Amino acid sequence: MKITGTMINYYFVCHRKLWLHVHRLSFEEQHENVQLGKLLDQSSYTREKKQIMIDETVNIDFLQDWKIIHEVKKSKSMEESAEWQVRYYISYLRKKGIAVERGILDYPLLKKRKEILLNDEEEEKLKDILLDIEYISNQESAPTTINKKWCKKCAFYEYCFS
Repeated sequence: MKITGTMINYYFVCHRKLWLHVHRLSFEEQHENVQLGKLLDQSSYTREKKQIMIDETVNIDFLQDWKIIHEVKKSKSMEESAEWQVRYYISYLRKKGIAVERGILDYPLLKKRKEILLNDEEEEKLKDILLDIEYISNQESAPTTINKKWCKKCAFYEYCFS
């Protein structure tokens, strides 16, 4: 199973959203927050070569000298999920033999950055996360709704709560 950065991100946000994404039930292309995020990505860091797809699996916003991974986000609201997404990219590229040193979460609207490293303990946790993602993805039906404060802004809100 190919595990993408989006799947890692969704794992931390909502297991139901992850399951729906894996089963190709997507409402995100037309969702306002997703479109704003894509616009931000396109209009930020215009000098960089962006959207680097590797193995049709990971899509990195941009890289500096194949040593520093950058992931662009519009807000810090889901920072933990973004941090793990970057850690996954670091791990993935290292396994491909690329000596990635670190990652950076870029928040252009906030004019802030956060450095992300990957240590041995986090690498071990990442292995467990990947196994859990496979388990969730292979379930017959979607996990139950979580009803968190961010649900109302989610592209899947009407699907989950109607």
